[in-house]
Amino acid sequence: MKNFDLKVHTCSAQETFDFAKSFCKELDQGTVLCMYGDLGAGKTLFAKGIAAGLGIEDNVSSPTFTIVNEYDGTIPFYHFDVYRISDPDEMYETGFDEYISGDGICLIEWAELIEDILPLPRVKITILRSPEKPDTDRDIIIKTID
Repeated sequence: MKNFDLKVHTCSAQETFDFAKSFCKELDQGTVLCMYGDLGAGKTLFAKGIAAGLGIEDNVSSPTFTIVNEYDGTIPFYHFDVYRISDPDEMYETGFDEYISGDGICLIEWAELIEDILPLPRVKITILRSPEKPDTDRDIIIKTID
């Protein structure tokens, strides 16, 4: 897995989407992306950009109630939303082990809720609203965790 340590500033939802779409080209099969950010920060938008970069034309939505959505692209894409998980052990019922050890790219929204079971290495992506323009601007911090 590549080692990431970068910070990007975007000025619109489209720029955030476009950045994610291009960023996915840097990802290897088997990469686990762990998303952090407040409600409405842009985690699902980022996921949509990753999916678009993988050639996925399906409507990508947050799998809040299903926990995981699977998409076929140039690389399989597994989009998790663990917001409603009350215990990290519930993740194993979804087949979590198989997903994170497979050849796809896993993106996990609200990763802080299952931090104890996240694999190493993984890529931590934090999306923050810019204090100057919280409605449009985002700071995206990407770091590999070993």
